[in-house]
Amino acid sequence: MRDFRDAKAMAQTLREALAAKSISVSHSESLELVAKILGFHDWNVLSARIQSGHRPSDAPILPGASLPLIPLRDIVLFPRMIVPLFVGRAASNRAIEHAMAGGRRILAVTQRLAADDNPSSEDLYSVGVTAEILDHPTVLGGGMTKLLVNGLERVAVRHIAQWQFLAAEIAQVEESRGHEAEAFTLARAALTRFQAYINADANVDLAFKPFTTMLNNIREPGIMADALAPFLPIEIGQRQELLETSDVITRLEKLLALMTGKSQAA
Repeated sequence: MRDFRDAKAMAQTLREALAAKSISVSHSESLELVAKILGFHDWNVLSARIQSGHRPSDAPILPGASLPLIPLRDIVLFPRMIVPLFVGRAASNRAIEHAMAGGRRILAVTQRLAADDNPSSEDLYSVGVTAEILDHPTVLGGGMTKLLVNGLERVAVRHIAQWQFLAAEIAQVEESRGHEAEAFTLARAALTRFQAYINADANVDLAFKPFTTMLNNIREPGIMADALAPFLPIEIGQRQELLETSDVITRLEKLLALMTGKSQAA
C-alpha cells in the first residue's frame, strides 16, 4: 500500500489518469495536488517529510515532550503572540526543517547574550514558549530564513540535547491565581495604564493604537498580561522575567510597575 513516501509515483499516476480524460496538468501541479490529498499544506512540506523519512541513522527521534529548539537573540516570544522570526544559523535552519517534516512545532527560547552565535544550554533562559510555524518558511538568501510563528504556551526547559540542531525536553508551566478577583482588578488597571501610556506618547505609531480595541475583548488576566508585555519598551531581561512569572497576579503587578516607571521617566 502506498503512503506519503510514494508521492512522486502517485503524482505521475495522477497525471496519466487525468491525461486519459484529456485533462492536462504539469508535474509541479500534480505534486501539489498529491500533497493536498495526503493532508499536507503544500509540496514543500511533503517533500521535507519525505526527506525526513530518509534521515541518517543517527538522526534524533525526539520524544513526545521534546521539540527542536530555536534560540532567539533579541526577542522574547509570549503565548498567543504572532510574529515573524528571521533565522540565520545553520543549526536553527535544520531545526526548522525537522519541525516542518513533523508537527510544525518548535520551542523558542531567548538567549542570555544576543551576540552569542553558538549558545549552549547554559546560555539560554530556562523558560520558553512552544510555537507553531504558520506558513512555509521563506528562504531569503545568505542563509537567512523567515518564518511566521504563533506562540502557544510557556514551558520549562528540562534538558537540552545537541545533534545537528538543539532539541529540548520540556514541561508545561502551570499558571496560578489567574482567576482570583485581584487578578481581574489588576488586569483592568494594566489595560487602563497601557492605554494612557500609548495615548500620551507622541512616539507611538498611530497605526498601533487600534490594537487597544482588541485588548478590550480580552477577559483572562493572564492573557492580558501576555498581550501587553511584548509592546512595552523594556529590556529583554525584563520581558523574560515576565514570561517566567507563572503567578498571574505577580506578573500583572510587575507589568504595572514597569509601566509606572516608564510613565514617570517620560
